[in-house]
Amino acid sequence: MSGPSTSDPTAGATSTAAKSTAAPRVRRAVIALGSNLGDRDTLLREAVRAVDATPGITVVAASAPVSSTAVTLDGLDPGKPTYLNAVLLADVTLDDDALLDALQAIEATHGRTREVRWGDRTLDLDVVALDDERIDTERLQVPHPRAAERAFVLEPWLELDPEARLAGAGRVADLASRLTERTRPVPGATSLLDPASEPPLLDHGSAHDPTTDPSPGAP
Repeated sequence: MSGPSTSDPTAGATSTAAKSTAAPRVRRAVIALGSNLGDRDTLLREAVRAVDATPGITVVAASAPVSSTAVTLDGLDPGKPTYLNAVLLADVTLDDDALLDALQAIEATHGRTREVRWGDRTLDLDVVALDDERIDTERLQVPHPRAAERAFVLEPWLELDPEARLAGAGRVADLASRLTERTRPVPGATSLLDPASEPPLLDHGSAHDPTTDPSPGAP
């Protein structure tokens, strides 16, 4: 029996229907969160919920927050309010621009402004990795160009995935071990996916951070 005629008007419609019902491509995103203004723990937890509520993004894991010294264009600045940082892992079906638009909308909703580069902020959401892709556009660089130098990215990421790798740079555990700067644990802090019951014992965001160990490379 001969196959369907190439002139069959339903052939194209069948092909189009098959394409439209195909499952969207899912990518695993690593997203870093940071805040050094306002109620930082609450801001980070609200951000995780907002990310997870975004169509096309499903949060699968989130670290507990850690404390870190502010990084400015001139380097570490212990005189600035200290940061709470965390990392979340999410399955994403959005394209690159849609993902960035969604994250920036969440930042704006939580009071993020951009007057000063690397300035203080209520909320920062950065795409660190998308699977092992390498992306370099005007809006997005993946892997994040400074992720390998940031303990506040690498250490929370390791909490979620001890075998994680950063594309083009190697094992996250190895990268973290080479850094002299370390994050500081926040007593009582839990995964940002956990409901906040007792508030963690946060520092006051100043140079007199009671969680700071003065010894070099303190965990």
